[in-house]
Amino acid sequence: MRKLKFLSAAILVGMTTASALAAVQLYHTVEGTALDLSFALEEGRDTEAVKHFLATGEDVYSAQEAVLPEAESLYLTACSGCHGHNGEGKIGPGLNDDYWTYPKNGTDKGLFETIYGGAQGMMGPQYGNLTLDEMLKVIAWVRHLYVGDPEKAEWLTPEQRANFKPYEPKHGNN
Repeated sequence: MRKLKFLSAAILVGMTTASALAAVQLYHTVEGTALDLSFALEEGRDTEAVKHFLATGEDVYSAQEAVLPEAESLYLTACSGCHGHNGEGKIGPGLNDDYWTYPKNGTDKGLFETIYGGAQGMMGPQYGNLTLDEMLKVIAWVRHLYVGDPEKAEWLTPEQRANFKPYEPKHGNN
């Protein structure tokens, strides 16, 4: 009996410790409530990028130029109607400068929380429209669109800040 109690306690401590270390906590941008990732589309939940993000809160796609064509396509389809083709803002806020309606969006974790769970106004949750992996690719594109001061870009590493070049659109702000 004593061994069973000890084993049960050890398992409980192990599970609690593992869950605390396994994932970042994600919260709704406006309500502050915990986000429920079970609502996410099934596809795109188990990519290496998603696993890394859920463990660290960092979007690895932001440093991978190879994903930018797909990321741009996803952004243009899902986001540009409100935020503009170049992130300049339309009926939704601009996404290409250093002003954030929700300051937490300066981090990958914060921007993911806003995309996944939605915000105020017309910014509804996107978990039914984009996979978790696609959301990370959209974040990478939004980071790519940045034209602000690199010193104010929380998501840039020191090396990226040193080599930063502002986004230059290939086409007009249609």
